[in-house]
Parts: sequence; C-alpha cells; structure tokens
Amino acid sequence: MNILHISDMHFGPRHWLGKNKLLLEKLNSYAADIIINTGDITTDSLENEFEAAGDLLKSIDCQHIVSIPGNHDKRNMRSADYFRQYIDDIDVIHPLNLENCRKKNILLDENTIDVKERFTDINFLKNITINGESILIVCLDTCSLYKDNGFVEKEILKALSQAISKESYDRIILLNHHSIMDSDSDPLFNSRFVVEFVRENNIEHVFCGHTHHLSIMKSTDLYHKHTFTQYKNGSLSSGNTLNDTNMFLYYKNFGTESMEIHVVRAIVENENLTFKEEIITTD
Repeated sequence: MNILHISDMHFGPRHWLGKNKLLLEKLNSYAADIIINTGDITTDSLENEFEAAGDLLKSIDCQHIVSIPGNHDKRNMRSADYFRQYIDDIDVIHPLNLENCRKKNILLDENTIDVKERFTDINFLKNITINGESILIVCLDTCSLYKDNGFVEKEILKALSQAISKESYDRIILLNHHSIMDSDSDPLFNSRFVVEFVRENNIEHVFCGHTHHLSIMKSTDLYHKHTFTQYKNGSLSSGNTLNDTNMFLYYKNFGTESMEIHVVRAIVENENLTFKEEIITTD
C-alpha cells in the first residue's frame, strides 16, 4: 500500500501563485492508493477557497482521498458547511454527551442564520480496503472555530473510541492537524488526551501538519509497552514561503519493513517550479 500525504495547502492568497497544473502533474506521478490531507486546506475559510481546493483534490488521480480541517479552515461560521459541500460530505461523529463538552463554539447558536450544520467539529471514520486489506482511518478535529491553537473534546474521543470498537479492520491510522508529540506557537493544549486515545486504540501511525515543518518522530511508552510514529508534513502552499518547507510526502510500501518515505520538496525560483526528492528508509 502506498500513501501520499499533503498538508497546509492554504488555498487563497497564500497558495502557489498559479502553479497548480505543475503541482498536480507531480502529485499524479505517484502511484498512491490513499491520499491523506491533514488540514489548512484554505487560508481564511472562504467559500471560493474551499471550492478551489476541492477542484484540485478531485483532480488527483486517486480513488481514496481523505481530508481533515485545520485551524485556517475554521475561521468562518459556515466552515463545516463548506467543507462538506466542496471537500467531503462525510457522516460526522457527534459527542456522546454534548452537555459535557468544553470546546468553545462546538455548537452554534440555534438562531445563527444561513448555516446548515450548527455542529462545527468534523470527526469521522473511513474504512478503506486496499489489496484485500482493511485500513481504518480515524479523523480527529483538533481545531476550534476562530482559534489557531488546538483543543480536543474528550466527549469526542469517547465517541470515536466507541465507533472504532464497532469496526473491523486490519490496520488503523490517525489523522489530526496539530502535532501530539512536539509543540509550536499555536499548540494542541490537551495533547495528552490524544496520546492516551492513540494508546487505548492501539494506533501505531499518526499523521499531522500545522507547523509547516517536516518531522518524523517515534514515541515509546515503556510502561504501557506501546509505540507510535508521528509523521508531520511541511506545507504545500506558497511560492513565497521562506526556507524549503514546501513539500509533500509519499510513503511507499507503507507500514512494512521495506517502507520508503519520499520527501518531495517543491522549489520556486523566479517563475520556475521544480521538485527535489530524497528517500528515507526505515530499516
């Protein structure tokens, strides 16, 4: 199984300076069974940004494309509506007890006008079969409406765990926007709860974005005897970003002893867009 990992595309004023065609050609040159997109699809959650991002995602030559929202995708009270209209009309998992939820703006006031979906969190599962193997993809919304830092609702984690227990699968992976292993200026405040969720559900692979910097880290809990790897992608957004953070990741033979991680950097010089690739082996 091969996975293509993109993140932080920031459609809108920060996105790619009109080089989508070249970017799409490069993405389609990889034989991906699953595309995972770990958030910040837009810059300001505007409808035209969601629409443009959706057009590019639909143009990627892959049957299974799984996207989650980032903090930039929740800057508009209509964000959930736009996500489901242009990105993926998924069945959202709701908390078991909404009255116990502490996440701000998780439910919009019933008098809010022009909004179809009052529940603003986008958490869901996708069970995908590749070559006879079932992959359960757990999608966790670590973002709050109008906030850049992350917060995870414990009632949602309970609901996700309950939903996972009803699924049959061979492998399980987690997608969330904020990192659960390292920090930055807009961190996930209660990442400990997600780490516990990862351990309790025996998740070995976690994918995220947010910081625009590549990081592949492994964590081992010696007491509980559980290990997981976090794959944090850079940005796939803008030609005017300083440093070489523009990239996507391709995991060939994912989860096997022969897995290769291809780091594909996008380099913008003057009006030219080129790509530089390096391969990390995991043996």
